[in-house]
Amino acid sequence: MAKQSAPEELAEIAPKLVEVTDRVLFGDVWERPELSPRDRSLVTVGVLTAPYRTEQLAYHLGKALENGLSVEELSEAITHLAFYAGWPNAMTAMNQLKKIADEQAAA
Repeated sequence: MAKQSAPEELAEIAPKLVEVTDRVLFGDVWERPELSPRDRSLVTVGVLTAPYRTEQLAYHLGKALENGLSVEELSEAITHLAFYAGWPNAMTAMNQLKKIADEQAAA
């Protein structure tokens, strides 16, 4: 998996948040061997879908595809989440997934 990092433009106003994100979240937690990046992505997509965290969700859907999940697997996970996290949350996540999949197919 390519090294992830917090958006650089946030360093101007929140340098500590960017530092901790890069060092702890992406530098340690995402690198731990107990879960694969694929599994971490699946968990992250679920956790971001459930409370309607759409701003972060788009990034992590793309990361999930990079980490080996297929569009079909993500679609199935989001469909499953509809019954536990709410229909509107799942529909929003599915629309984001479709947009990302369409962009990748066009590239």
